[in-house]
Amino acid sequence: MSVNHIPEFHLAERDGATLTLKSADGHVAHIFLLEQDIIRVMVLPDATLHFPRTWAIAPGTQHCPLDGRERFSLAGFSQPGYILTDTAGALQIQTEKIRLTVQLKGLFCSWETRPDGDWKLVAQDRNTQHLNFDYWDDKVYHYLKRDAEDDMYFGLGERSGDSNRHGRSYSLKTIDAMGYNASSTDALYKHIPFYITWSKKQKTAFGLFYDTLSEGKLDMGCELDNYHGHYRYFVAEHGDLDYYFIAGDNMEQVVRRYTWMTGKPAFTPKWGLGYSGSTMSYTDEPDAQEKMNEFLVNCEQHDILCESFHLSSGYTSIGNKRYVFNWNRDKFPDPHAFAQHYLEHGVRLCANIKPCLLQDHPRFSEAESLDLFIKDQDGKPEMVQFWDEVGAYLDFTNPDTIDWWKRAVTTSLLEYGITSTWNDNNEFQVLNPQATVHGFGHPFKAVEAKGLQTMLMMAASQEAQTEFAPEKRPYLVSRSGAAGMQRYVQTWSGDNYTSWQTLKYNIKMGLGLALSGISNTGHDVGGFSGPAPGPELLLRWVQFGIFMPRFSIHSWNDDKTVNEAWMYPEITGAIRNLLKLRACLTPYFYDLLWRYHQHYEPMIKPTFLAFPDDPKCYAENDDMLVGANLLLAAVVEPGQKSRAIYLPAGADWYDFWSGAHHRGGQEIALPAAGEQPPLLARAGSAIAVNVAEQHFNQAAHQQGFMVFPHQFDGSFDTEFFDDDGDSNAYVDGKSSMWKIRVHSTTSTLEINLECTGIQPTSDFVTLLLPQHETRQVVTGATTISGDAIVNQRREITLKIKS
Repeated sequence: MSVNHIPEFHLAERDGATLTLKSADGHVAHIFLLEQDIIRVMVLPDATLHFPRTWAIAPGTQHCPLDGRERFSLAGFSQPGYILTDTAGALQIQTEKIRLTVQLKGLFCSWETRPDGDWKLVAQDRNTQHLNFDYWDDKVYHYLKRDAEDDMYFGLGERSGDSNRHGRSYSLKTIDAMGYNASSTDALYKHIPFYITWSKKQKTAFGLFYDTLSEGKLDMGCELDNYHGHYRYFVAEHGDLDYYFIAGDNMEQVVRRYTWMTGKPAFTPKWGLGYSGSTMSYTDEPDAQEKMNEFLVNCEQHDILCESFHLSSGYTSIGNKRYVFNWNRDKFPDPHAFAQHYLEHGVRLCANIKPCLLQDHPRFSEAESLDLFIKDQDGKPEMVQFWDEVGAYLDFTNPDTIDWWKRAVTTSLLEYGITSTWNDNNEFQVLNPQATVHGFGHPFKAVEAKGLQTMLMMAASQEAQTEFAPEKRPYLVSRSGAAGMQRYVQTWSGDNYTSWQTLKYNIKMGLGLALSGISNTGHDVGGFSGPAPGPELLLRWVQFGIFMPRFSIHSWNDDKTVNEAWMYPEITGAIRNLLKLRACLTPYFYDLLWRYHQHYEPMIKPTFLAFPDDPKCYAENDDMLVGANLLLAAVVEPGQKSRAIYLPAGADWYDFWSGAHHRGGQEIALPAAGEQPPLLARAGSAIAVNVAEQHFNQAAHQQGFMVFPHQFDGSFDTEFFDDDGDSNAYVDGKSSMWKIRVHSTTSTLEINLECTGIQPTSDFVTLLLPQHETRQVVTGATTISGDAIVNQRREITLKIKS
């Protein structure tokens, strides 16, 4: 707003949870009291909603209509009672968790929360020109004060560089950034305008989510202007200022609440947590089907556990170009037999699909005649650069396109036995500002919401898979995405570059996504683009990658080599053992996936999320919590023989391998040589594991629990979910819930196990304790046997059925 005209607002209407403020200049603002901890502000300078629907908001559900949710809808929110105080010049709105004060002259907002019972000022609009009431241009702006010394900012999805975003500026757009620099490249593949502010001084946390699909920018203090003090700001090229303030007693509460608000994460099948093979190279070979089958032979020969394979786009090629839904029958003479061969070996295929048809695509004319493309200003398909050709993007805001896409997915893939889809190259890089989309009958400019096309592509693929196999939970992945994408897909950090630097910063990128509601993620292990990784780098990648929810070795190396588990004989055995460790820990990962789906709990976490009161956890580091109970110290530098790690205060820790016990609140050094990654387990925890011996294409399961008891007196209890792994039967209660309770004294461990719901097929459960644990074990089991040291652990077999 200009300095010589500051609009004066008044409370014009109060309708339940919605307050409407108006000014004599025709400006309108709406304040929505959604939850005790969520208040939403919408500012309409010309009283017009420019983007009347949202695809981000789906509180507590996986469902969002394909044509979007009405932006004024409050469905799914509890709309609690609140206290409204209308004093001279200001409105004060108070819930149990938030107190919002709005200065009516200028619509300046200040926000207070009370995590410890006392109200604390946590956020304020900038005192000068914080909103764009006077139309400097057509963009949307919001400026906030920032504390240059105290504030820390986290989230914003998948971003390069450090975890703390303070002092950086980020583009709100998606781009195909193959070979990106993981410490500096901007933009990347995700559009997530959500971040958390943490005050080191006050120990307060809150989240801000800007509900937009427009391109723009979030500046977190990179820009300085002498006339305005320290500030941060949001700017969008199009749309409306519509933002959500989320309060929490700590950052994890904010993350969970934001995740809940943007939609229940997909409960993908258990096999989606296994190793997924992939490479561009196999499907680019003239005898691709034979090359693909050789992969299975090598897995069997080297006993490499593998549960899926991401089929790269070379299967669609004509010449050296790629044509989605086209099978190259020279490379793949019998796609059905090919898919069945993989299924017989216990490996599902996830086929690459792309949303752009090249101009010489065999079905281009068909799609054009059906009016399925994004259009240019003349009503023709908007032609864009796509790989080594030009083509046109399909317009998923047209219901006919969605129907066409679903039929193509079904007839070209699912009917052949390919169970899932890999939604790729879906950044929708449309540059023409005059290009338009169908908009479900309400056309708008394509550049106003490119990410919407990505979201609808995912939704269409998911619908196709669900309709084809309604009894199965769908599995699909997407490279690009926006807020709410967790409802549909597993994702990864895109086409990374092979380097030690990438390994280091991909850790932070994954954690940034998890802080932004998207935990089911991973990386191209070994690096996708650039030189082939050497043996040491590949091994370090695998040591880290097996602890991500998504684990895939994928590559397109400059020298045409392929990143494979057996590419270096000297480390093949180590990689084999690491994949078997991953399989052993799958029950733990699966429970984390369930908690994410059911309770919105991040599957991976920075240490400060679980230990917010320990200031040392906020220092930039390369550590990662897997769930609440495993602490991974990834090795990200060459030549390291040991790894220093700070153990968060507030818990004690066990070395996962040796069983050595360590107090929290100190830095220790862990061995880093050999195949075992530096790893710790939290004292007072249990880890669900599969103790059966695993081999390629020979599924076996034997329930077990690693127990890490308190060193002295103490108790803990925990639960672990399990079911058949891929059906929807859990919705009808066909699942198991294991409950384990452990009480420690200086001389005994009392361990009680209970399984409710579907009972295990085996009569026996294995307990694994640290090898130095010599206390007497007391249980309610019928039989205790096998109390011996096995594989560096004390192993006890319990007979749980009489």
